[in-house]
Amino acid sequence: MSNVVVTGGYGFIGSHLVTALLERGDHVTIFDFLKNTRDTSIDFDRHPNFRFVQGDVTDLAAIEAALTPGVDTVFHLAAVVGVKNYMEDPLRVLDVNVVGTRNVLELSHRNGIRVVFASTSEVFGKNPNPPWAEDDDRVLGSTKTARWSYSTSKGMAEHLVFAMYAANGLPVTVVRYFNVYGPRQNPIFVVSQTIHRILNGRQPLLYDSGDQTRCFTYVDDAVAGTLLAADSDAAIGEAFNIGSMTETTMREAVDVAIKIAGVEGVSSAESVDTAAHFGGRYEDIPRRIPDSTKAQRELGWHLKVDVAEGIRRTIEWARANPWYLQQLGRDGQG
Repeated sequence: MSNVVVTGGYGFIGSHLVTALLERGDHVTIFDFLKNTRDTSIDFDRHPNFRFVQGDVTDLAAIEAALTPGVDTVFHLAAVVGVKNYMEDPLRVLDVNVVGTRNVLELSHRNGIRVVFASTSEVFGKNPNPPWAEDDDRVLGSTKTARWSYSTSKGMAEHLVFAMYAANGLPVTVVRYFNVYGPRQNPIFVVSQTIHRILNGRQPLLYDSGDQTRCFTYVDDAVAGTLLAADSDAAIGEAFNIGSMTETTMREAVDVAIKIAGVEGVSSAESVDTAAHFGGRYEDIPRRIPDSTKAQRELGWHLKVDVAEGIRRTIEWARANPWYLQQLGRDGQG
Protein backbone atom coordinates (compact mmCIF):
# COMPACT_ATOMS: atom_id res chain seq x y z
CA MET A 1 0.00 0.00 0.00
CA SER A 2 1.39 3.39 -1.04
CA ASN A 3 0.43 7.02 -0.61
CA VAL A 4 0.30 8.50 -4.10
CA VAL A 5 -0.74 11.71 -5.85
CA VAL A 6 -2.03 11.89 -9.41
CA THR A 7 -1.95 15.36 -10.93
CA GLY A 8 -4.59 15.64 -13.63
CA GLY A 9 -6.31 12.66 -12.06
CA TYR A 10 -9.73 13.59 -13.41
CA GLY A 11 -8.39 13.61 -16.95
CA PHE A 12 -8.65 10.77 -19.44
CA ILE A 13 -5.59 8.67 -18.63
CA GLY A 14 -5.44 10.02 -15.08
CA SER A 15 -8.91 8.75 -14.16
CA HIS A 16 -8.09 5.25 -15.40
CA LEU A 17 -4.81 5.33 -13.47
CA VAL A 18 -6.59 6.43 -10.28
CA THR A 19 -9.06 3.56 -10.65
CA ALA A 20 -6.20 1.06 -10.96
CA LEU A 21 -4.35 2.53 -7.97
CA LEU A 22 -7.43 2.42 -5.74
CA GLU A 23 -8.20 -1.13 -6.82
CA ARG A 24 -4.76 -2.29 -5.71
CA GLY A 25 -5.16 -0.65 -2.31
CA ASP A 26 -3.21 2.60 -2.55
CA HIS A 27 -4.20 5.84 -0.84
CA VAL A 28 -4.76 8.25 -3.73
CA THR A 29 -4.94 12.04 -3.87
CA ILE A 30 -6.07 13.69 -7.09
CA PHE A 31 -4.72 17.17 -7.68
CA ASP A 32 -6.69 18.82 -10.48
CA PHE A 33 -8.20 22.19 -11.33
CA LEU A 34 -11.74 20.75 -11.39
CA LYS A 35 -13.55 17.72 -9.99
CA ASN A 36 -15.28 15.67 -12.67
CA THR A 37 -18.86 15.29 -11.46
CA ARG A 38 -20.44 14.67 -14.86
CA ASP A 39 -18.89 11.28 -15.60
CA THR A 40 -21.19 8.81 -13.88
CA SER A 41 -18.84 5.93 -14.70
CA ILE A 42 -16.47 7.10 -11.94
CA ASP A 43 -17.19 7.98 -8.32
CA PHE A 44 -13.93 8.27 -6.45
CA ASP A 45 -15.45 10.15 -3.50
CA ARG A 46 -17.12 7.03 -2.15
CA HIS A 47 -13.73 5.33 -1.74
CA PRO A 48 -12.23 5.58 1.77
CA ASN A 49 -8.66 5.85 0.42
CA PHE A 50 -9.39 8.83 -1.83
CA ARG A 51 -9.12 12.59 -1.43
CA PHE A 52 -9.28 15.53 -3.81
CA VAL A 53 -7.20 18.70 -3.75
CA GLN A 54 -8.28 21.42 -6.15
CA GLY A 55 -5.77 23.73 -7.77
CA ASP A 56 -3.69 24.70 -10.78
CA VAL A 57 -0.24 23.13 -11.23
CA THR A 58 1.17 26.54 -12.09
CA ASP A 59 0.36 27.62 -8.51
CA LEU A 60 3.10 26.26 -6.25
CA ALA A 61 1.20 27.05 -3.05
CA ALA A 62 -1.82 25.08 -4.26
CA ILE A 63 0.23 21.96 -5.00
CA GLU A 64 1.80 22.10 -1.54
CA ALA A 65 -1.52 20.90 -0.14
CA ALA A 66 -1.17 17.66 -2.12
CA LEU A 67 2.58 16.95 -2.31
CA THR A 68 3.16 16.69 1.41
CA PRO A 69 5.71 14.70 3.42
CA GLY A 70 4.63 11.07 3.51
CA VAL A 71 3.67 10.90 -0.16
CA ASP A 72 5.58 8.05 -1.82
CA THR A 73 4.98 8.72 -5.53
CA VAL A 74 3.50 11.44 -7.70
CA PHE A 75 2.20 10.56 -11.14
CA HIS A 76 2.43 13.88 -12.96
CA LEU A 77 -0.18 13.77 -15.73
CA ALA A 78 -1.56 17.31 -15.50
CA ALA A 79 -1.00 18.96 -18.89
CA VAL A 80 -2.69 20.84 -21.69
CA VAL A 81 -2.97 18.50 -24.68
CA GLY A 82 -4.71 18.27 -28.05
CA VAL A 83 -4.43 20.04 -31.38
CA LYS A 84 -7.36 22.31 -30.52
CA ASN A 85 -5.56 23.58 -27.42
CA TYR A 86 -2.11 24.15 -28.84
CA MET A 87 -3.58 25.84 -31.89
CA GLU A 88 -5.85 28.16 -29.90
CA ASP A 89 -3.77 28.87 -26.78
CA PRO A 90 -0.12 27.80 -27.11
CA LEU A 91 0.90 30.10 -24.24
CA ARG A 92 -1.29 28.15 -21.81
CA VAL A 93 0.23 24.92 -23.13
CA LEU A 94 3.74 26.17 -22.39
CA ASP A 95 2.86 27.56 -18.96
CA VAL A 96 1.10 24.46 -17.64
CA ASN A 97 3.43 21.88 -19.13
CA VAL A 98 6.69 23.59 -18.16
CA VAL A 99 5.95 25.69 -15.06
CA GLY A 100 3.64 23.02 -13.66
CA THR A 101 6.28 20.34 -14.06
CA ARG A 102 8.93 22.51 -12.41
CA ASN A 103 6.62 23.04 -9.43
CA VAL A 104 5.95 19.32 -9.06
CA LEU A 105 9.66 18.54 -9.24
CA GLU A 106 10.61 21.19 -6.66
CA LEU A 107 8.07 19.93 -4.13
CA SER A 108 8.95 16.31 -4.81
CA HIS A 109 12.61 17.06 -4.15
CA ARG A 110 11.73 18.92 -0.96
CA ASN A 111 9.61 16.04 0.38
CA GLY A 112 11.44 12.99 -0.98
CA ILE A 113 8.74 11.91 -3.45
CA ARG A 114 9.34 9.68 -6.45
CA VAL A 115 8.15 11.19 -9.75
CA VAL A 116 6.60 9.39 -12.71
CA PHE A 117 6.25 11.94 -15.49
CA ALA A 118 3.77 11.38 -18.32
CA SER A 119 5.28 12.52 -21.61
CA THR A 120 4.31 11.98 -25.22
CA SER A 121 5.32 10.63 -28.60
CA GLU A 122 5.15 14.26 -29.73
CA VAL A 123 8.61 14.88 -28.27
CA PHE A 124 10.11 13.13 -31.30
CA GLY A 125 8.44 15.67 -33.58
CA LYS A 126 8.83 14.76 -37.24
CA ASN A 127 11.90 12.55 -36.95
CA PRO A 128 11.81 10.87 -40.40
CA ASN A 129 13.18 7.51 -39.24
CA PRO A 130 10.62 5.62 -37.15
CA PRO A 131 10.34 3.45 -35.16
CA TRP A 132 11.76 5.76 -32.50
CA ALA A 133 13.81 4.44 -29.60
CA GLU A 134 13.84 6.41 -26.35
CA ASP A 135 17.08 8.30 -27.10
CA ASP A 136 16.45 9.04 -30.78
CA ASP A 137 16.70 12.59 -32.08
CA ARG A 138 13.95 15.17 -31.76
CA VAL A 139 13.17 16.91 -35.07
CA LEU A 140 10.84 19.90 -34.88
CA GLY A 141 9.56 22.58 -37.21
CA SER A 142 9.57 26.36 -37.00
CA THR A 143 8.80 28.08 -33.70
CA LYS A 144 6.21 30.11 -35.66
CA THR A 145 4.21 26.92 -36.17
CA ALA A 146 1.92 26.61 -33.14
CA ARG A 147 1.76 22.86 -33.61
CA TRP A 148 5.24 22.46 -32.11
CA SER A 149 4.49 24.28 -28.85
CA TYR A 150 3.21 21.07 -27.24
CA SER A 151 6.23 19.02 -28.31
CA THR A 152 8.55 21.78 -27.11
CA SER A 153 6.79 22.07 -23.75
CA LYS A 154 6.97 18.33 -23.10
CA GLY A 155 10.58 18.18 -24.27
CA MET A 156 11.48 21.02 -21.90
CA ALA A 157 9.62 19.26 -19.10
CA GLU A 158 11.63 16.10 -19.74
CA HIS A 159 14.83 18.14 -19.55
CA LEU A 160 13.71 19.44 -16.16
CA VAL A 161 12.92 15.90 -14.98
CA PHE A 162 16.32 14.52 -15.94
CA ALA A 163 18.12 17.63 -14.68
CA MET A 164 16.57 17.14 -11.24
CA TYR A 165 17.70 13.52 -11.33
CA ALA A 166 21.27 14.44 -12.31
CA ALA A 167 21.64 17.40 -9.96
CA ASN A 168 19.74 16.19 -6.90
CA GLY A 169 19.28 12.45 -7.27
CA LEU A 170 15.50 12.86 -7.42
CA PRO A 171 14.04 9.44 -8.35
CA VAL A 172 12.28 10.05 -11.67
CA THR A 173 10.87 8.03 -14.55
CA VAL A 174 9.44 9.23 -17.85
CA VAL A 175 6.72 7.30 -19.68
CA ARG A 176 5.97 8.41 -23.23
CA TYR A 177 2.46 7.57 -24.42
CA PHE A 178 1.70 6.85 -28.06
CA ASN A 179 -1.84 7.74 -29.22
CA VAL A 180 -3.71 6.45 -26.21
CA TYR A 181 -7.48 6.06 -26.66
CA GLY A 182 -10.42 4.55 -24.83
CA PRO A 183 -13.43 5.36 -22.61
CA ARG A 184 -13.75 8.94 -21.27
CA GLN A 185 -11.41 10.51 -23.84
CA ASN A 186 -12.40 14.00 -24.92
CA PRO A 187 -13.90 13.71 -28.44
CA ILE A 188 -11.23 15.89 -30.06
CA PHE A 189 -8.84 13.05 -30.89
CA VAL A 190 -8.98 10.74 -33.87
CA VAL A 191 -10.54 7.64 -32.27
CA SER A 192 -12.73 9.39 -29.70
CA GLN A 193 -13.96 11.99 -32.17
CA THR A 194 -14.70 9.31 -34.75
CA ILE A 195 -16.76 7.25 -32.28
CA HIS A 196 -18.53 10.34 -30.93
CA ARG A 197 -19.59 11.45 -34.40
CA ILE A 198 -20.64 7.99 -35.59
CA LEU A 199 -22.80 7.27 -32.54
CA ASN A 200 -24.46 10.65 -33.02
CA GLY A 201 -25.31 9.69 -36.59
CA ARG A 202 -22.71 11.96 -38.20
CA GLN A 203 -19.96 11.17 -40.67
CA PRO A 204 -16.53 10.82 -39.03
CA LEU A 205 -13.80 13.16 -40.24
CA LEU A 206 -10.78 11.99 -42.21
CA TYR A 207 -7.91 14.44 -42.34
CA ASP A 208 -6.15 14.86 -45.69
CA SER A 209 -5.39 11.53 -47.38
CA GLY A 210 -6.03 9.36 -44.32
CA ASP A 211 -2.77 7.53 -45.05
CA GLN A 212 -1.04 8.98 -41.97
CA THR A 213 -0.22 6.18 -39.54
CA ARG A 214 -0.43 5.99 -35.78
CA CYS A 215 0.19 3.22 -33.25
CA PHE A 216 -2.99 3.31 -31.20
CA THR A 217 -2.65 2.21 -27.58
CA TYR A 218 -5.66 1.27 -25.47
CA VAL A 219 -5.79 3.13 -22.16
CA ASP A 220 -5.64 -0.02 -20.00
CA ASP A 221 -2.34 -0.95 -21.63
CA ALA A 222 -0.97 2.56 -21.05
CA VAL A 223 -1.94 2.41 -17.36
CA ALA A 224 -0.34 -1.03 -16.99
CA GLY A 225 2.94 0.31 -18.40
CA THR A 226 2.80 3.32 -16.10
CA LEU A 227 2.37 1.16 -12.99
CA LEU A 228 5.17 -1.19 -14.02
CA ALA A 229 7.49 1.80 -14.48
CA ALA A 230 6.53 3.24 -11.09
CA ASP A 231 7.19 -0.06 -9.30
CA SER A 232 10.60 -0.73 -10.88
CA ASP A 233 13.79 0.51 -9.23
CA ALA A 234 15.55 -0.11 -12.54
CA ALA A 235 13.26 2.47 -14.15
CA ILE A 236 14.66 5.34 -12.07
CA GLY A 237 16.43 7.84 -14.31
CA GLU A 238 15.01 6.24 -17.45
CA ALA A 239 12.43 6.95 -20.16
CA PHE A 240 10.13 4.34 -21.66
CA ASN A 241 8.02 4.36 -24.81
CA ILE A 242 4.58 3.01 -23.93
CA GLY A 243 2.81 2.25 -27.16
CA SER A 244 1.70 -0.29 -29.69
CA MET A 245 4.23 -1.06 -32.41
CA THR A 246 1.50 -1.88 -34.95
CA GLU A 247 0.95 0.84 -37.55
CA THR A 248 -2.64 1.71 -38.38
CA THR A 249 -3.63 4.33 -40.92
CA MET A 250 -6.16 6.96 -39.95
CA ARG A 251 -8.45 5.60 -42.66
CA GLU A 252 -8.21 2.07 -41.27
CA ALA A 253 -9.06 3.26 -37.75
CA VAL A 254 -12.09 5.17 -39.01
CA ASP A 255 -13.27 2.23 -41.12
CA VAL A 256 -12.97 -0.16 -38.16
CA ALA A 257 -15.07 2.19 -36.01
CA ILE A 258 -17.73 2.52 -38.71
CA LYS A 259 -17.95 -1.26 -39.09
CA ILE A 260 -18.08 -2.06 -35.36
CA ALA A 261 -20.58 0.69 -34.54
CA GLY A 262 -22.93 -0.37 -37.33
CA VAL A 263 -24.91 2.88 -37.28
CA GLU A 264 -27.46 3.10 -40.09
CA GLY A 265 -26.65 5.88 -42.54
CA VAL A 266 -22.98 6.21 -41.54
CA SER A 267 -20.82 4.31 -44.01
CA SER A 268 -18.04 6.69 -45.01
CA ALA A 269 -15.92 9.57 -43.76
CA GLU A 270 -15.93 13.28 -44.59
CA SER A 271 -12.60 14.60 -45.86
CA VAL A 272 -10.97 17.60 -44.18
CA ASP A 273 -8.13 19.62 -45.71
CA THR A 274 -5.89 20.60 -42.78
CA ALA A 275 -4.21 23.37 -44.77
CA ALA A 276 -7.57 25.03 -45.34
CA HIS A 277 -8.77 24.26 -41.81
CA PHE A 278 -5.71 25.32 -39.78
CA GLY A 279 -3.62 27.32 -42.26
CA GLY A 280 0.15 27.41 -41.76
CA ARG A 281 -0.12 26.96 -37.98
CA TYR A 282 -0.36 23.18 -38.25
CA GLU A 283 1.98 20.53 -39.62
CA ASP A 284 1.07 16.85 -39.63
CA ILE A 285 3.33 13.88 -38.96
CA PRO A 286 3.02 11.14 -41.61
CA ARG A 287 4.18 8.23 -39.42
CA ARG A 288 4.42 7.84 -35.66
CA ILE A 289 5.84 4.53 -34.45
CA PRO A 290 7.53 3.69 -31.14
CA ASP A 291 10.21 1.17 -30.48
CA SER A 292 8.73 -0.23 -27.26
CA THR A 293 11.17 -3.09 -26.81
CA LYS A 294 12.84 -1.37 -23.83
CA ALA A 295 9.56 -1.40 -21.90
CA GLN A 296 9.01 -5.01 -22.87
CA ARG A 297 12.51 -6.05 -21.89
CA GLU A 298 13.02 -4.04 -18.69
CA LEU A 299 9.48 -3.67 -17.36
CA GLY A 300 7.83 -6.81 -18.70
CA TRP A 301 5.18 -4.67 -20.41
CA HIS A 302 3.26 -6.10 -23.36
CA LEU A 303 0.31 -4.76 -25.33
CA LYS A 304 -2.83 -6.80 -24.68
CA VAL A 305 -5.60 -4.96 -26.53
CA ASP A 306 -5.51 -4.55 -30.32
CA VAL A 307 -7.19 -1.70 -32.19
CA ALA A 308 -10.38 -3.53 -33.11
CA GLU A 309 -10.96 -4.76 -29.55
CA GLY A 310 -10.12 -1.37 -28.05
CA ILE A 311 -12.51 0.44 -30.38
CA ARG A 312 -15.23 -2.12 -29.60
CA ARG A 313 -14.78 -1.54 -25.84
CA THR A 314 -14.83 2.23 -26.31
CA ILE A 315 -18.01 2.11 -28.39
CA GLU A 316 -19.72 -0.08 -25.78
CA TRP A 317 -18.75 2.38 -23.02
CA ALA A 318 -19.94 5.40 -25.03
CA ARG A 319 -23.31 3.78 -25.69
CA ALA A 320 -23.68 3.04 -21.98
CA ASN A 321 -22.92 6.70 -21.08
CA PRO A 322 -25.39 9.02 -22.83
CA TRP A 323 -23.90 12.10 -21.15
CA TYR A 324 -20.73 11.52 -23.16
CA LEU A 325 -22.55 11.42 -26.50
CA GLN A 326 -24.52 14.53 -25.59
CA GLN A 327 -21.47 16.69 -24.91
CA LEU A 328 -20.29 18.99 -27.64
CA GLY A 329 -17.53 17.51 -29.78
CA ARG A 330 -14.90 19.70 -31.38
CA ASP A 331 -13.06 19.06 -34.61
CA GLY A 332 -9.57 17.82 -33.82
CA GLN A 333 -6.91 15.39 -34.79
CA GLY A 334 -4.68 12.86 -33.01
